[in-house]
Amino acid sequence: MDLPFVVTTLTRRGLLSPGRPIRVASQLNALRRWGWSLAGELRQAAARDPGRTAVIDEHGAELTYQELLDRAERMARALRTGFGVQAGDRIGVLCRNHHGLIETVVAATLLGVDAVLVNTGLSAAQLATVAEEQRLRLLAHDDEFAERVVGLPADLPRLDEHAREELVAVALPGELRPPERDGRIIVLTSGTTGAPKGARRPTPNGFGPLVSIIDRIPLHTRDRVMIAAPIFHTWGFAALQVCFALRATIVLHRRFDPAATLAALVTHRCDALFAVPVMVQRLMEVPPPDPRPPLKVVAVSGSALPGGLAPRFMDVYGDVLYNLYGSTEVSWASIAGPADLRAAPTTSGRPPHGTRLRILDADGAPVPDGQVGRIFVGNEMLFEGYTSGATRPSLDGLLDTGDLGRLTADGLLFVDGRADDMIVSGGENVFPSEVENLLAQLPQVREAAVIGVPDPEYGQRLAAFLALHPGETLDPEAVREYVRHYLARFSVPRDVVFVKYLPRNATGKVLTRELRRYYG
Repeated sequence: MDLPFVVTTLTRRGLLSPGRPIRVASQLNALRRWGWSLAGELRQAAARDPGRTAVIDEHGAELTYQELLDRAERMARALRTGFGVQAGDRIGVLCRNHHGLIETVVAATLLGVDAVLVNTGLSAAQLATVAEEQRLRLLAHDDEFAERVVGLPADLPRLDEHAREELVAVALPGELRPPERDGRIIVLTSGTTGAPKGARRPTPNGFGPLVSIIDRIPLHTRDRVMIAAPIFHTWGFAALQVCFALRATIVLHRRFDPAATLAALVTHRCDALFAVPVMVQRLMEVPPPDPRPPLKVVAVSGSALPGGLAPRFMDVYGDVLYNLYGSTEVSWASIAGPADLRAAPTTSGRPPHGTRLRILDADGAPVPDGQVGRIFVGNEMLFEGYTSGATRPSLDGLLDTGDLGRLTADGLLFVDGRADDMIVSGGENVFPSEVENLLAQLPQVREAAVIGVPDPEYGQRLAAFLALHPGETLDPEAVREYVRHYLARFSVPRDVVFVKYLPRNATGKVLTRELRRYYG
């Protein structure tokens, strides 16, 4: 990445502002010794702004950057001396958003240990599979998951919240040196259609990944940021990394509640919110507070924005919405800003600086503008492969996202959905997202999902699952007629199923396998 762009972006976002020389020197030395891991980012923040509030938990507990670093170092020493954890080991972290999760993950990176971020929505059986496949040396978990971890092997040490606090309190003094190897962050893929896989995230090697994001999403040093997206998810963890780099104050709630989130945004005067799209949808279902939160950025990722949601949200909270399209494997591919979303509410935007994006056919050749093909992405933060040893198809340094999409003549990306979600009905290709976005615009509809189900005549037929707003009703034939009016006949769902809510995982993605259970 070119130096002038890096310097210009860092200056615009306040990261090159003057400071006390001794603190600036200490900050740079922390990055030199510890690199750009989460431990290095926390150390540089504590060196530059030790007394600045780093984390505010939902019950009012506040920790400064120096206090957060001290607690993480204490935990690291306790893990090393009390449990023999050492570089190259893996520990599992089964936690919701609070300072204990951050301390545990930083402690792992301080030791060169891999931290496996465990999805809080996993069942006991899935958790046992993850513990075995990832060869966990230890599992740190919140108290609420005590029953879920009962079935894990007896020789797997477990740390609940009380035990973690005791470790921090009684840890022996001692110096921590940079480990011989970087501790990797292992994120579990969403697993909406099968068992989750562990994806190894690379450690940044400089300012490049940060400036790619903050060039397009206007976050600034010392902002106050609420991270509502789960930190065990790629997007929530990316938000944590960005916040450390910016020396931001982070506001956390263990569970997402729309009214509580809006109240916290006002109380803590948050400049930014990191969320997944379904959270933004839920915010629109409660009355906006008066006064409105002073938001400058609402950054979303993790799943597609439902049709029409972006302009409706910005009509209420201002032109502050930014939509990042990416995945656990490719990190980011494109970013849509408010102007993009006003002009085309379902767009995924354009690639940020330093990112290559291509739409290719089955033979690996570029397709014309407007034509659907496979989305390939290249940037500095492509994943290092799955922990099983598998990887994803790649071509000329670009990774296959597994999604299908198209580019317009002016460079806007539109994602049509997963390649394996495409429905072939009577020989015609149908993308569920197109039908879902149309159905989501019906005023009675709270949320919509469309899947393909077996059909003896057409091979597959479309089934639409609709969750309505309280008190609303719809007639199935009226729904079909509405779709027939706007889309081709093969896009009309033959089945219209009304449900109380759509089954989603902890990151907000619809669990299509649960919907297929309606058909046995």
